[in-house]
Amino acid sequence: IPFVVSFNRKSGSLDVFVNKKVVHTVTDDDTEVSLRRAKTIDATAAVDGEVLVPFEESVGRIEILTAKQIIASKIKDLEQLAVFNDYKDKKETIVTGVVHKRERAGYAVKVGDVLALLPQDNTIPGETIRISHPIRALLQEVYPVAKGDYQLILDRASADFVKKLLEIEIPEDFEGLVEIKKNVRIPGYKSKAIVASTRKEIDPVGTCVGIGGARIKPILRELGMEKIDLIQATESVENLVRSSLKPAEIDKVDVLDDKRVVVWLASDQRSYAIGKMGQNINLAS
Repeated sequence: IPFVVSFNRKSGSLDVFVNKKVVHTVTDDDTEVSLRRAKTIDATAAVDGEVLVPFEESVGRIEILTAKQIIASKIKDLEQLAVFNDYKDKKETIVTGVVHKRERAGYAVKVGDVLALLPQDNTIPGETIRISHPIRALLQEVYPVAKGDYQLILDRASADFVKKLLEIEIPEDFEGLVEIKKNVRIPGYKSKAIVASTRKEIDPVGTCVGIGGARIKPILRELGMEKIDLIQATESVENLVRSSLKPAEIDKVDVLDDKRVVVWLASDQRSYAIGKMGQNINLAS
């Protein structure tokens, strides 16, 4: 049955009406109203037309609870749609929020007026996250409908987070003068990024580092002093391998095929090339 509910500002109550069809002879009280009765409500009423008849049946506790649940569900749907529309274009960008509370799954972070989730797996290993402190993160996912309690999922552990931080600190990247060709990361240990410039007079690595490290230092602080190796793009596979294995000093590189190279170095450089638990050589690969 189609109901119409309106708020009566004078009485402060809700008026409920039933939309009924006007007929000569009523066969269904729920959906039809006689012409005589309709005329008392609306003088212009005519047979086969429709009129809003005041709802006069008793409303019980179950009906009230059902209506409350439906209204609450509709409001929640509208709120979630508004959040999705506000943040869908910000996906894969850096957002700033305030850490609200610690949860079993991670941290609730207030981004604007919305609570987002920073999952534990998306945090940097070993970092200290303090309640009520500001935090920056990559907006990884924006869901149309909340999964659990959250529509927004944040990330601080991916290579994309480091790439976006570099892009923020390097205006030349926005201008298209410097490009981050590729970057990889083991969170909490190190990132490696291949950078290139579109002009010969621009040193891409120096541009990213900045004078006295002015550009790279804020990023290192954001990452808890996680290291970043910047590698200048080159067509030479040999030079690329040498730079990728920093901080090790490489004596010789033999390129076997598209996927294999043999690297020669002094014995005291071997541990630098491999890195802790093979992490440096893994990133280089």
